[in-house]
Amino acid sequence: MSDIANRGYANPDVLVSTDWVAQHLNDPNIRIVESNEDPLLYPSGHIPGAVQVDWTTDLNDPLRRDYLDKAGFEALMSRIGATNETTVVFYGDKNNWWATYAMWVFQLFGHNRVKIMDGGRLKWEQEGRPFTRDVPQYPPAAYQAPERDDRAIRAFRDQVLKHIESRKPLVDVRSPDEYTGKKLHMEGYPQEGALRGGHIPGAKNVPWARAVNTTDGTFKTADELRAIYEQEQGLKPEDDIIAYCRIGERSSHTWFVLKYLLGYPNVRNYDGSWTEWGNSVGVPIEK
Repeated sequence: MSDIANRGYANPDVLVSTDWVAQHLNDPNIRIVESNEDPLLYPSGHIPGAVQVDWTTDLNDPLRRDYLDKAGFEALMSRIGATNETTVVFYGDKNNWWATYAMWVFQLFGHNRVKIMDGGRLKWEQEGRPFTRDVPQYPPAAYQAPERDDRAIRAFRDQVLKHIESRKPLVDVRSPDEYTGKKLHMEGYPQEGALRGGHIPGAKNVPWARAVNTTDGTFKTADELRAIYEQEQGLKPEDDIIAYCRIGERSSHTWFVLKYLLGYPNVRNYDGSWTEWGNSVGVPIEK
């Protein structure tokens, strides 16, 4: 029996356990989606029946720095055999960075039948559960999407500038070295992507990984999360919050924690993040 319901989350139904997923592998109303940083992981083995949604090729516009449009999203959902009624369960590597990122993009098109598999690939693997290399084929589905809505959960540079002026909370979820400007990316990654290091003025540094347990990648309890975000950082549920990282994937993880697990109604993800801010002419930076 999963303990998710006992962790005190505002929306416990948005998280499912590996047990739950194992019991729903053949449920026609469920589509399991794997989304990873490493594109070689899925072909090397994935949860039986899971489809791959690649963050670069499937979710992003091939030319502009933006996400796919209405037609592109409808085509993606048709390809993975998901209708408007399908519940999509996301999981992936890096403690579900890219799973929450994919979920966030799906939400831009109003697909709210979504869940995250607690612990991601790591926990499934730790428990010795089956992986397969078979790529499933589902009949194309009819999907009708609204136009993408960037207003409620996405933030843009000019909105961040107004946030600074009005002293509203910003959460920088990158590593401490990125926050101080010592590094332009995490340890072990190419130090590129921005001309300037540092952070957006007034932003609080709460590395995304603090929200998960290091042993198995599961999310910490609501009390533990409130201790991090509220008691340490002074955030309040009624705050208008913008989270950011380097390209928006780690901050989508924090967006998920604040919006769903803690139930904050006004949280947006600034996907331009540091690759935009650190390269923009004239914007303020702190070190």
